[in-house]
Amino acid sequence: MDDIFVARVMSSPVHTVSPDTLVEDAAEKMLNAEIGSVVVVDDGQLVGILTNTDFVQIVAERKPKDRTPVSAYMSDTAVTTTAQVPITQVAESMIEHGIHHVPVVDEDDGAVIGIVTTTDLTSYVSDLRAVSA
Repeated sequence: MDDIFVARVMSSPVHTVSPDTLVEDAAEKMLNAEIGSVVVVDDGQLVGILTNTDFVQIVAERKPKDRTPVSAYMSDTAVTTTAQVPITQVAESMIEHGIHHVPVVDEDDGAVIGIVTTTDLTSYVSDLRAVSA
């Protein structure tokens, strides 16, 4: 699998929000799209990610959801990848950092072009096994 690259398994287009999007609106977007995360961008540049795991904290803290911006809960995006990285490297990084979503950025300008999730990797492996069976 070292010759299979991120571009082949990533989800695109990416669902994005701005840092000042209200968490209620982000949650509605995630539910409607049936996705587990939204990528937070500011002027086209990646600034964070808000995942379904973050909503556990939001609910636990019981803050008013209609006035709380995404920036209050998003995780920084210290872990990103590019489209030409082998998926094994991304999978190892996900395990190492205990994360389930890795934004894919353009090598030249850093713009978000996709996202790799544990679901994407699982789906790819499942399809691969079905073909070889």
